[in-house]
Amino acid sequence: MSSSVHSFTYLRSSALLAGEGAPRLSLETSGGLTSHGLSPFPRFFAGFLTAPEAAAGGLLAVADVAATRYHQPQNRAWLDPVVTGNGDRLRFESFSGCGGVYARLDVLPDGIDGEMLGTGTTNVDVNAPLREALTMVGGSDPLHMAVGPEDVTVTTFDGPIVEKKVPLPDRWLRGFAEVQVLASRFDLRAELTAVEAVRFLRALPKNNRQVLWVRPVGRTLRAAPGPSAGAVCLAGPDRLRALARILRHAKALRVYGPSVTPASPAVASAWEVELPGMRLTLTVSPDAARGFSGEGAVLDALATDQAAEDADLVSALLAWEPRVEVGDLARDAGIDAERVRAALVRLGTSGRIGYDVAEAAYFHRELPYDTGRAERMNPRLRDAHALVDGGSVSVDGDKAQVRSGETTYHVRTAGDGTCTCEWWAKHRGGRGPCKHVLATQIAARRASGGGRAPGDGTAAATATTGTEAAR
Repeated sequence: MSSSVHSFTYLRSSALLAGEGAPRLSLETSGGLTSHGLSPFPRFFAGFLTAPEAAAGGLLAVADVAATRYHQPQNRAWLDPVVTGNGDRLRFESFSGCGGVYARLDVLPDGIDGEMLGTGTTNVDVNAPLREALTMVGGSDPLHMAVGPEDVTVTTFDGPIVEKKVPLPDRWLRGFAEVQVLASRFDLRAELTAVEAVRFLRALPKNNRQVLWVRPVGRTLRAAPGPSAGAVCLAGPDRLRALARILRHAKALRVYGPSVTPASPAVASAWEVELPGMRLTLTVSPDAARGFSGEGAVLDALATDQAAEDADLVSALLAWEPRVEVGDLARDAGIDAERVRAALVRLGTSGRIGYDVAEAAYFHRELPYDTGRAERMNPRLRDAHALVDGGSVSVDGDKAQVRSGETTYHVRTAGDGTCTCEWWAKHRGGRGPCKHVLATQIAARRASGGGRAPGDGTAAATATTGTEAAR
């Protein structure tokens, strides 16, 4: 597993400070892109949280996920959460160290009373003393919160600077890309009242990594060992334990997932708890031992050069909206909605797009990574381009032959594509296309003039028809 060391530099540690009339939650930020350009210590908000105890619990839940490895828990993780100012709301996001759980706390307009000072994305310091202090926030205590240093203009670098250096696994970034694509395919499957939500979540088995399937029965959810129409997959029920932080403030529980059949394999799902002025959502991967990074949901869009060109166009139109409207982008960019969605997937690979299942809408954020890194570090996509550039793909209508090593694989491109390789036999498309299907798609697009042209720094692709192959 490859990773890089990422440095977070803060002017000081985040802290919960005693203030006149109300405690003050000072969340320190560490660099990021804002609507005014790059900023070393962005400021996004100053004001009050309208439900301070619930907000403290929600922040702790996001921090819990950032500090946890649900798979191989002996290897502790500690990655600072990401915060985005989206104009009328704040979004706090994190991924577990194992890459299998994504958490997001959306503090909505009703949850804040103050001034939104800017838009953008940055990391926020959540340290051990702050976590301990947040557990002491009471329900009747007013709580002032500042996201970003209030005195940055008069602070010099001669004083103490807090710096954290942490390994940032490549799969962490890939997870941000994959989860937003998977979530965009989810629908609301069940909604429980606060009482039923608490009863159901507290009854889930502890320290359990089995795959459960839950479906609505009356006013609650009933678990079963296998899938059925309308059911939602819950792989590793113990991975929802971060929700325990906020159950006493829950107003409702909503469960999201893709459509399944009695023969469906395990799939991802999202669990959203509605709070006063906020939403806390946990999205879990299809297997407790499997992160989101290998799901392959982004590969089809990454394999097209048109999506890359469209992504450049669409990115110029993004403006930190809390909701990215596909129809508006299609109109402004002069392309159809399907191309916009593919461009958004492409932008998601560099952390620039997220997806909110509650509003069934994308949102804009910016993570500090270059746009090409996700493609370079995706082994299937790298291998697919190498096969095409090496002249190993021969396409004949909806069939193809792909030479890989000493073996020739047979690919059918109809539907999502099939292949005779072991990867496809094992996953049958459930984790995205194999490298041979991807190579066939790339070769076919190049042959039709929709792909990378020879002379762009890569070898030309060889995509032949049956007649040409016979010559």
